[in-house]
Amino acid sequence: MENKQPSFLDLILATHIGLERQGPGSPETMKQAIGFLGPVEQFQQIADFGCGTGGQTMLLAEHLPGTVTGLDMFPDFINRLTEKAKCRGLEGRVTGVVGKMESLPFQKKTFDLIWSEGAIDNIGFEKGLRHWHDFLKQGGYVAVTCPSWITKEHPAAVEQFWTEAGSRLDPVEKNIEIMQNSGYRFIASFVLPEECWTENYFFPRASAIQNLMNKYAQSDIMQEYAERNRHEVELFLKYQQHYGYVFYIGRAI
Repeated sequence: MENKQPSFLDLILATHIGLERQGPGSPETMKQAIGFLGPVEQFQQIADFGCGTGGQTMLLAEHLPGTVTGLDMFPDFINRLTEKAKCRGLEGRVTGVVGKMESLPFQKKTFDLIWSEGAIDNIGFEKGLRHWHDFLKQGGYVAVTCPSWITKEHPAAVEQFWTEAGSRLDPVEKNIEIMQNSGYRFIASFVLPEECWTENYFFPRASAIQNLMNKYAQSDIMQEYAERNRHEVELFLKYQQHYGYVFYIGRAI
C-alpha cells in the first residue's frame, strides 16, 4: 500500500486490521445470544466463521469451555487473531484457519456451535445456513448476525446501499422462515442496539479511516472510500428504525 492509489480491498483491510471488531456488535449482545443456548458444558467444539481479527472469538473462548476455531479468508486477520490468542493465554484453545465460509475446510458433523457476526450475508443467509448445517453435530446450534429489515417500510436509499455492497436485506420474519426451512429449529432473534454500530464500530472505524486519509490524501480511491463510509453512517443514523443487525439463533434438527 505504499503506492498512491491503493485498492478498495487494501483500504478495507488496512481500516479493519487494528479494530477490535470488524462490524457492529458488543460483548453484551454476545452474552445475550449465549444465554439462549442452554448449558454451556455442551459446547466443546466451536467455530467462528468470518472471525476477522478475533474480537468475538476471544470472548467465545472466555465464556464457553471448549476449543474455538476462527475462520476468515484474509491471512492478515488470522495472523492478528493468533497474536491475540497468545497474548491472552488462549493459544491452546483458540485456532485460526484461513478459508472461505462457502466451502468449509472441516469434516462434517464437527461443531457443537457455529457462531458468525456480520459475515453470513456476504455469501447469503440461506446459502450459509444450509452449507453450515452439515458441519454441525445433531442438535448443534448456530448463532449469527445478519442485516435485516425490522419494519415494513424499506427506504430505497438503504436498499440501494446494501445491494451495491453485495448484500441484501430481508425482513426478520423471512429470515426466521429461511432458518426453519434450512434444517433448524428457530430459538430466538433480537435486534442489536444502536451503540453496537456507533461506539463499537463506526467511531473506531472513522478514526482508522482518518489516519489513512492523512497517508493517501492525494488518492481518488481513498476519497471515494471515505465518502462511502460516511454515507453508510449517515444512512444508519437517519433510517436505523427500519433496519439493523439481528441475531438469529437456531438448533440443527
